[in-house]
Amino acid sequence: MATDLSYIRNFGICAHIDAGKTTVSERILYYTGKNYKIGEVHEGTATMDFLQEEQERGITIQSAATTCPWIKDDKEYKLNLIDTPGHVDFTIEVERSLRVLDGACAVFDGKEGVEAQSETVWRQADRYKVPRLCFINKMDKIGASFEFSYATIKSRLGANGVPIQVPIGLGHEHKGIVDLMTMRAYFFEGEKGEKVIEKDVPDDMLEDVKKWRHIMVEKIAELDDALMDKYLTDPDSLQVPEMKKALRGGTISRKCYPVLCGAALRNIGIQRLLDCVVDYLPSPNEKPDVEGTDPRDKDVKMSRPHDENAPFSALVFKVVSDQHGDLTYMRVYSGKLRKGDRIVNPGNSKREIASRIFEMHAQNRIPLEEVTAGNIVAVVGIKDSYTGDTLCDTEQPIMLERMFFPEPVIAMSIEPKTQDDKRKLSEALGVIRREDPSFRSKFDEETGETIISGMGELHLEIIKNKLVRDMKINVNVGKPKVSYRETITKKVEDVRGLFKKQTGGRGQFGDAVITLEPFTAAQAEAEELDFEDQLAFENGIVGGVVPKEFIPSIEYGVRQAAKTGVYAGFPLINTKVTLTYGSYHAVDSSQIAFEQAGRIALQEAVNRAGPTLLEPIMKVVVTVPNDYVGNVTGDISSRRGMIIDTEDRDPVKMITCEVPLSEMFGYTTSLRGMSQGRASNTMEFLEYRPMPQNLVKAIKEGDATKK
Repeated sequence: MATDLSYIRNFGICAHIDAGKTTVSERILYYTGKNYKIGEVHEGTATMDFLQEEQERGITIQSAATTCPWIKDDKEYKLNLIDTPGHVDFTIEVERSLRVLDGACAVFDGKEGVEAQSETVWRQADRYKVPRLCFINKMDKIGASFEFSYATIKSRLGANGVPIQVPIGLGHEHKGIVDLMTMRAYFFEGEKGEKVIEKDVPDDMLEDVKKWRHIMVEKIAELDDALMDKYLTDPDSLQVPEMKKALRGGTISRKCYPVLCGAALRNIGIQRLLDCVVDYLPSPNEKPDVEGTDPRDKDVKMSRPHDENAPFSALVFKVVSDQHGDLTYMRVYSGKLRKGDRIVNPGNSKREIASRIFEMHAQNRIPLEEVTAGNIVAVVGIKDSYTGDTLCDTEQPIMLERMFFPEPVIAMSIEPKTQDDKRKLSEALGVIRREDPSFRSKFDEETGETIISGMGELHLEIIKNKLVRDMKINVNVGKPKVSYRETITKKVEDVRGLFKKQTGGRGQFGDAVITLEPFTAAQAEAEELDFEDQLAFENGIVGGVVPKEFIPSIEYGVRQAAKTGVYAGFPLINTKVTLTYGSYHAVDSSQIAFEQAGRIALQEAVNRAGPTLLEPIMKVVVTVPNDYVGNVTGDISSRRGMIIDTEDRDPVKMITCEVPLSEMFGYTTSLRGMSQGRASNTMEFLEYRPMPQNLVKAIKEGDATKK
């Protein structure tokens, strides 16, 4: 399966919910010959939305991967495509896809322009330094405006968009596109828009097209000094090949983002979009060498070239449970993997066997004998490696950079109905945890309940449906609850944790003295301290008053106590523990005793350090017709919300506000009621903030009804 890397493109489709990502993906599959008919989201027949839940709701829930060919200038390119969800509850699917892709196509709604979730996706792509194309879709929608949508790319994303196409007609009159590079018009005819007809630019558009071409040429000239000199001397002297070369360089270095347009539902512009994927998005060998660290010494930086002759390295970005064995999706960065090869996970030192390798097409698979650098495949036989793990050569290991997983903000209790359901539930939750790193579950010993946590109400609802419908487990489900966090407000020093037990014969003795103080991620980075679970631990013992072998036990005890919470049973964050002193007994001291000493010290210190609760704050964007603005803003204020920005987009307003999650349960239903079903909203986690003391008291006492 060795393919010249310059003919491979690994790219994803990402955008705000309902911008038309899956519709674009379906057209790509049809025009590349992967599908003989076009699936439709609104009919529940989309290839990439193959889960029952996705087909019923008409949304994408999990990212789907496929490989398809595209021929341009008589050369065949291999496109590895990932379609990602737009709903913020499934942001982890976008996150892990962007981590392994070389490029992305951001899709925007031609009437709405850049929307709230588009900004989130754009920031995620910035974090992983992913070059992008912008595709303004739905040019056939009533009220669509290329000019407005193009302007929002600059104003809302701060991105340097370079227009390389403009639409011919808008709304019902949208018929095709003009390529500003070649100054040719393209129309898409035939039953499914498969015939691309090239014509002259319509006379009535020439004036407008020249204005847009001037903008494009000027922006491309800014990318290259030699072109700028040429442009200043004679603006018409720039040739198409040199402009394309400069635009490709600018796109790959993320100095600019080509802007295209079309209407996927009416089959307009997709073939030209594929040409631009080939022309402007990078091949694997145009990306910098993948970087990592030496698993034996985390301070030693390493890298691997995108070359099949280099030692093997790959990153696992998704695990899907399957009755024939888990499918482990991986991006191969370097080297070669053959069927049956032994590889190692340097994170846990477990050896793995790649018993079978598949090229994926949504849920269908094509078996392969081997895979080389630059490709995305699914492997069967991997037992102990999950999302974010590295797999590499056993002789020359490397640890690639892990992914960022957001913390869950909402939880609910779930209870199996029978003993048989109880057994099946623990297995099922293990399967879901492997598949979805943003999902957590734990068993609460005190109440006997299983608590599941996720990114939002929809996320938990989908998981509940998966358990009941797909896995046939009968469960009772409680109301969703907010995942609060504990923190402290002041520093306390010299807090002793003494664990002493005498039970006849050998006793138990552990003694630890700690300092506890508020701490941030920025401070942890400056002091080069590990900030795992947002708690830093520093060993300040001098003179061996506590033997070295007991210090990890004290840290373990501290961290375990912080996880379960001290003040109100929620995880403790944004703190630093410094072990300053202690003592031991030559006979009675043990690791368990020091673990308990660490736990006792932390509990005592938190109680003295002004503990309080932090609550998750959500960024909410409400799109509301002007008639209902007063109702909506009044309601936001009653929910302890703070309005940050109001943008006029005639005939609607976009209200951006920050509201505590605890006040937002059932908000979508209530918003519809307030606006006769005409308003909509998106919500994403922003940060944790301190709660008002009267509410802290209510939660601590268990009185808060909706908390």
